[in-house]
Formats: sequence, structure tokens, C-alpha cells
Amino acid sequence: MGCGTISQVSSKSDATQRLADLARLRRVRDRIDREYAQPLDVEALARGAHMSAGHLSREFRLAYGESPYSYLMTRRIERAMALLRRGDLSVTDVCFAVGCSSLGTFSTRFTELVGVPPSVYRRQAAQATAGMPSCVAKQVTRPVRNREARVTEPQLA
Repeated sequence: MGCGTISQVSSKSDATQRLADLARLRRVRDRIDREYAQPLDVEALARGAHMSAGHLSREFRLAYGESPYSYLMTRRIERAMALLRRGDLSVTDVCFAVGCSSLGTFSTRFTELVGVPPSVYRRQAAQATAGMPSCVAKQVTRPVRNREARVTEPQLA
């Protein structure tokens, strides 16, 4: 049986650990995608992945470019946009349907990502996506991720 140097053995176990961590992070992301409307927090996600909350947050940000909480809120806002486009639910009903427990936090985050408050989006989206297949509407109305929506200055004619 051959033996490698300590650095070869160490790097091999580091690579194996990194792959295991990436698999766990993918499962966390998949859980967020599936259970976005459930009461999820970083501690619960970390417990499910057998990681500390701090380690999960750091590794998730390295792998996906944003924190687990930010990813969760983006999923919730994407789903809220789809529900608001339907036009049959109030903003409050949509807020609770996507798993948010605070209308204020929901409205603030929605406005940051989309650029307009949910009530304005609901009114505008109904007109803008009329007659458009839902799969196309989802793509053209996708919220901005990893940065806030740009606020445009009104143009004077």
C-alpha cells in the first residue's frame, strides 16, 4: 500500500470535504426552492445540512453569490410577482401566501428587488403581461438579484 505525502493526503481530504459541502449547499438551495412559503430561517437550514449557521451562510454566499436569506427572499418575491400578475389576490394575501409574516418587510424587499411597491406592480403587470404566456411573463418580469433595482429619474419632456 502506497503512502502519499502529508500535503497530498490533506489536499485530497480538502477536495472531498469541499464536494460534500457543495452537495449540502445544493440541498439547502433546493429546499429553499421547494419550501419558500414555509417559515425558514438560516438556523433551521443549517441544522438540516449539519452545518453551523455561520458556516452555511459563508459557504452559501461563496457558492451562489448571496446569503441564504437573500436567496429565500428572492424566491418569495418571484412567486409574489406571479401571484400579483394574476390579479385575484390582495397584496396582503400574496405576502402571507409566499411565507412572509410582515407586510412591511415584504413590501420593502419587493420594492428593493422589483423597483416599485407590490400594489403598483400588481396594477402595471396586469396591463404589461396581458395575453402573454405565463412562462414568458415569468422570464421578462424576473426580479433583479444581487443588487437593488435601479430607480429611474423621471424624464422631463
